[in-house]
Amino acid sequence: MRLLMRIVKIVFGVIAIGLIGLFIWLYTSPPELLRVGSGYAAKIVCSNVFIAGRDSEEVLAVDVQAPGHPLLRLMDVSVNEAEKRVHAALLGFIAGNDAVYHEGLGCSVTPDGNTPAPLNVAHSAPVAIDETVLWPEGGKIESDPKVAALLSDAALTGPGMRAVVAVKGGRIVGETYGGGFSKDTPLLGWSMTKTVTAMIIGTLVRDGKVSLEDKGLFPQWRNDQRNDIRLADLLAMESGLAFNENYGTVADVTRMLYLEPDMANFAADQPLEADPGTRFNYSSGVGVMLSKIWMDRIGGKPAALAYPGNVLFGPLGMTSAVMETDAVGTLVGSSYMYATARDWARLGLFLAHDGVWNGNRILPEGFVAEMHEPNRTSSGRYSKMQTWLPVRSGEIPADAFFLDGHDGQNVIVVPSLDLVVVRLGLTPGWERYSPLQLVAEIAKATAAP
Repeated sequence: MRLLMRIVKIVFGVIAIGLIGLFIWLYTSPPELLRVGSGYAAKIVCSNVFIAGRDSEEVLAVDVQAPGHPLLRLMDVSVNEAEKRVHAALLGFIAGNDAVYHEGLGCSVTPDGNTPAPLNVAHSAPVAIDETVLWPEGGKIESDPKVAALLSDAALTGPGMRAVVAVKGGRIVGETYGGGFSKDTPLLGWSMTKTVTAMIIGTLVRDGKVSLEDKGLFPQWRNDQRNDIRLADLLAMESGLAFNENYGTVADVTRMLYLEPDMANFAADQPLEADPGTRFNYSSGVGVMLSKIWMDRIGGKPAALAYPGNVLFGPLGMTSAVMETDAVGTLVGSSYMYATARDWARLGLFLAHDGVWNGNRILPEGFVAEMHEPNRTSSGRYSKMQTWLPVRSGEIPADAFFLDGHDGQNVIVVPSLDLVVVRLGLTPGWERYSPLQLVAEIAKATAAP
């Protein structure tokens, strides 16, 4: 019996020492996967608390933990309201990562532990919205009963729906919102931000500050074949650069978003895997590199940070749009823009009208056409200008294209029908939801008799 007790003590001692060693290792040298998870948790909570005004515990439970990796269920977050900082860590103390809020610029992850210098962006005075005037000039809408009936069908709007806005003939003809969300809630567009980045570049093309044929885009490319990559190759996702877009592990995309302070240079450092213009490779690294390219052409970070508001959001009457930066102040043009569903609809309407707003041409002629022109290498799936193209089923016109974001974010633009449908939500890919049937039904309901 004494021998048995001695063996039991030894076994428990070994287990205890092993557990202590494990916790010391996790605390001092945490695996990158854990730090990706804590960076993701900190970022999502920070943005939703300080931009969208949501409850941190709800965001952690619903947005971060419920649809995510099992390890995310062990993440704990703390919100420092005074410093506008969110800290996240496994079990509250392992593999910590922070996100910091900047007024007007949202939250940035600080993976190296250094607090970024304050970022300044000029703010326009808030514009009062006249609720007696029809949208988009004001805030009034006149819902079409046939569209309202479609938007009440959960099968059409899809699981996890948070907002749907339908625009026909330049007016909102129907909208609906999920529980806890409203017309005033800014929602993350994820990769829909890529198309917004393309629009911003379009304004620089208009003004002659960039050309789609520009090469030699990064200093580290000058001594190899990467120097031949054109701006047009980046916009069409045909750069030839290596970039792993797998979100299930520590891939290039998750490393960039949650472990790298300077995202653009991390993406630009990737090697060439194919000749430029010969292979389609969807890459969020491209979106951040594009931001770095156009920001460098503006001259001075404050001017660059204010530029989207001055040339795009302001003229379109978008009062809610927030584009977020990385830790060095480069806008994360691949993934991080928040706006209300109605403001996402403004962007869609702007594209449906060929980059013209209130009679003023903001994007150069032919630029929006590139958004529904297939690139050379994606078998018709992706355009030349940071948009996706739907499978041609005959249910929607051939000129349709859409902004597409992670977990079910879409703005579908059908210029020939003067139709825009915004559908936002938390709808992971395994739900197999597509908004195209919703768009087709709205198109039928709003067709001229």
